[in-house]
Amino acid sequence: MTGLDMAPLRALIFDVDGTLAETERDGHRVAFNRAFADLGLHWHWDVATYGRLLAVTGGKERMTAYWREREASAPDDELIRRIHRRKTEIYGDIVAAGGIPLRPGVARLLAEARRCGLRLAIATTTSPENVDALLRVALGADATQLFDVVAAGDVVPAKKPAPDIYDWALAQLRLAPARCVAFEDSAPGLAAARGADLATVITEGEYTRGADFTGALAVLDSLGEPDAPAAGRVRGQPWRGVVDLDALARWREGP
Repeated sequence: MTGLDMAPLRALIFDVDGTLAETERDGHRVAFNRAFADLGLHWHWDVATYGRLLAVTGGKERMTAYWREREASAPDDELIRRIHRRKTEIYGDIVAAGGIPLRPGVARLLAEARRCGLRLAIATTTSPENVDALLRVALGADATQLFDVVAAGDVVPAKKPAPDIYDWALAQLRLAPARCVAFEDSAPGLAAARGADLATVITEGEYTRGADFTGALAVLDSLGEPDAPAAGRVRGQPWRGVVDLDALARWREGP
């Protein structure tokens, strides 16, 4: 047993898109396409195209990369910022309509963590406005107050897979990585969390299923509910059950 494994757990740090909720295909992608139309840009990201573009983290960065693929001119940074602002508004409307519920087990684990005195944090490339919109609809008007730290958007210049967003969140929490567990859904997210020395639980999403998650503490299909347990692998071994604080403690201690 290592010192890292024995450090008491003090905080859970969550990615947002794909981790807290399946936001990408029917949320962000749809909002991008509507924003493109609103601002006269003749792009359309179908499901497959958007899935490919998710290799680029950050909405503005994703549009810039696609611009370089498709257009002969240099990217128009001001237009990209305008599209992103409009996209954020549209995404907020989609979320407000109740179209993007939290993934199984998320609300349950958040409530248990708070009840047991653990701190909660967000570490995401999505904008603070998107985080706020999702949490308010899913968890109530005071949802963001559940989280001690919200590291989102452009708070650091280097996006995932760089570890900067996690390093920033840890600095705000004033906790060592060994006292925290990160929750992610993608390979870039895992690389970011592991780059910050965080043990990481992966809940695979519709766009990330089957990716290389070498180095993850666990790779699961969800966090699970009592009547719908999660399934996957923990430390490389088959596992089925509900992800709660007791399970996290056992996993961190090792075999």
